[in-house]
Amino acid sequence: MVLDCELILPCRNEAGALPALLARVPEGMSVVVVDNGSTDGTADVARARGARVVVEHRPGYGAAVQAGVNSARARYVAVMDGDGSLDPAQLLPLLADVARGRATMAVGRRRPMTRAAMAWHARAFNLMAAWWIGRRTGLRLHDIPSVRVTRRVDLLALGVRDLRFGYPVEVLVRAHRAGWSVVEHDMTYGPRAEGTTSKVSGSLRGSAKAARDLVKALP
Repeated sequence: MVLDCELILPCRNEAGALPALLARVPEGMSVVVVDNGSTDGTADVARARGARVVVEHRPGYGAAVQAGVNSARARYVAVMDGDGSLDPAQLLPLLADVARGRATMAVGRRRPMTRAAMAWHARAFNLMAAWWIGRRTGLRLHDIPSVRVTRRVDLLALGVRDLRFGYPVEVLVRAHRAGWSVVEHDMTYGPRAEGTTSKVSGSLRGSAKAARDLVKALP
């Protein structure tokens, strides 16, 4: 069965995570790996395992996601971190909600399998940011979702501009203003792949930079 959906994986130095991650992608779902300045052979690993590779030289999470969305060919797009912490097999219920018209966008709520899966400062900021978005927009979520599924044309129509870590928040804010229906699904969240390092939660400095970008995107 061919799924009319492409999985977009924004990656920077995720060669160690990709083999196991790509092996769990649902059958029939194609993959776009966006190489955002990797120096560890991420692109070669992705190509060797059947993924299509897009190179984005502009630094930033938002820049990588937008490059993937722009290059996608399927009707639906799914976005997920490329660090191996999430299971792409769990995307199917989210895709079903969007494809059957139950939601304009389905997002994943990360449920850590262990305390070590998500640093305390990342947990705290996610809760605070989700609360603030709810207060300002009425959109009640439990997480700033790193997993999103929607129609490609709808996502492009939002006109998201943030090229860094404020991208997920700007998507939510613009989606709410556009009258989108958004549903949230629990997704298991484990430790990222061994040998890879988080650009956000791996350090207080990384989290602080992400927090700055997210705050800028908040209404």
